[in-house]
Amino acid sequence: MAENYVKTSDLRPGIITSEDIYINTIYPILRKDTELSPEHIKVLNAFSVKKVKVQERLVVKREDVYDDNEGPVNPDDVLAKIPMKQGDLQTRYSDAVHNYKKEFHGWRAGVRPDIAKVRSIVIPLLDAFIEQKKMVTLLNEFSNVKDYIYHHSIGVGILASAISRQLGFPKGQTLQLGLAGVLADCGMAKIDTAITEKAAFLTKDQFNEVKQHTLYSYQMIQDTSLLRQEMKLAIFQHHERLDGSGYPRGEKANQISVFSQVLAVADVFHAMTSERIHRSKESSFKVIEMIKEEEFGKFDIKVVQALHELVGNLSIGTKVLLTNGEVGEVIFVHRDARLRPMVKKSMDGSILDLTTNRHLAIEKVLD
Repeated sequence: MAENYVKTSDLRPGIITSEDIYINTIYPILRKDTELSPEHIKVLNAFSVKKVKVQERLVVKREDVYDDNEGPVNPDDVLAKIPMKQGDLQTRYSDAVHNYKKEFHGWRAGVRPDIAKVRSIVIPLLDAFIEQKKMVTLLNEFSNVKDYIYHHSIGVGILASAISRQLGFPKGQTLQLGLAGVLADCGMAKIDTAITEKAAFLTKDQFNEVKQHTLYSYQMIQDTSLLRQEMKLAIFQHHERLDGSGYPRGEKANQISVFSQVLAVADVFHAMTSERIHRSKESSFKVIEMIKEEEFGKFDIKVVQALHELVGNLSIGTKVLLTNGEVGEVIFVHRDARLRPMVKKSMDGSILDLTTNRHLAIEKVLD
């Protein structure tokens, strides 16, 4: 196949590169056989690349050609793509937290959980977040320290349903996992409030008492017909880890269901990205990185990757806030380090490569 160099100013979308392109970077800013998009060309210009070695062929995408025989449009599909306003979704979320809190207080007083009522509180919210999955990144902004335990339950349910949807699970299974996520910590109602509301770190004995909540949760929901048996098991196992370091049984690998792993990842991610009494919240991007690297071997990598794609999937042109307070624009995403892109700072136009500036991370994506 013939190859030749083309001036960057003459590049067009659809042209294919014939070699890796490096610009003082660990990873190439563009890989060989990359089909150029307008964003790629923008990156090349940002790095003042003068010419690029390309193949003498051009890709013409099928969707770029108008076809009037594509069939009827489904109105529901159109409506699902219309973004819900953040304020509307936050109101629904706050209402769900408020109603769940009332149920939780009843459990503390000895009232038996009404799973049908909990289901009616959370299912409409789960549906809304599934359709508007980008809103999942806002969960840590909705939460607060005072009512963390209630926010956490609702947040875990939302994340569990969103992750399972990302994994391609059927809608019914997705909603079941969401409901299981909301109920996973219902057993915390049986733990002394002197422990659950303690501002300082827990003693060993107190932490051992907290560990009992998985058993209490299972006991509280075991007789309901509104949760499938595998979801009840997921609630019981949501603190188990693949390497055997979890609780209550220290089970390993194949002993732990994929549904349990979805709840586990949702639970850890929401906890670490939320402000708590004794611990400050971390950036969503930093937490995914920590789960992938520091907690490697504890979680199902497919589940972690689904979470990554859900909340940490960056594209060129995305505006971001960095952990040092600076604002910038993503100009390149490394194929092998997608959480650490190259960012062009808004203040002075300088470029930061987050793969080499490890002390920095993305705090959040800006609108």
